[in-house]
Amino acid sequence: MATWRPAVAIDNESIVSMCLALNAEDPGEEPVSAAQVHQTLQIFSEEPLRGRAVVLEVNGHCAGYAFLVSFWSNELGGEICTIDEMYVQPEWRGMGHGTALVRSLSSGDGLWPGRPVALELESTPDNGRARSLYRRLGFVDKRNTTL
Repeated sequence: MATWRPAVAIDNESIVSMCLALNAEDPGEEPVSAAQVHQTLQIFSEEPLRGRAVVLEVNGHCAGYAFLVSFWSNELGGEICTIDEMYVQPEWRGMGHGTALVRSLSSGDGLWPGRPVALELESTPDNGRARSLYRRLGFVDKRNTTL
């Protein structure tokens, strides 16, 4: 049985390990350290309005994680849930877990406090597998500018 659920402190080391695996597999512009992931988890714990971590649990095992970040949009008149990172371990990919997370967030079923006015996510340009999934789910590319 697989389910996405809010992360708890006992999940932290699994999340750190998977985050480092994500960044080794699909590196962003800047490298991510274990200390940086621990800091993110600490901030989410201390300031839950900023965001939260969720884990994909399969048969009692952490098989994936996502960082969900809050963003208030004046333009849309509500809270946007940004999927800042999502990772599923290779042996659990292609089974609909990413789709299940996005659908769960869209319906407002409890992983996020309330139903967000929009979902946003980030992907590196070269991550074709993720981008294909996101397009199937109805996401479109949006160009951002980094200063």
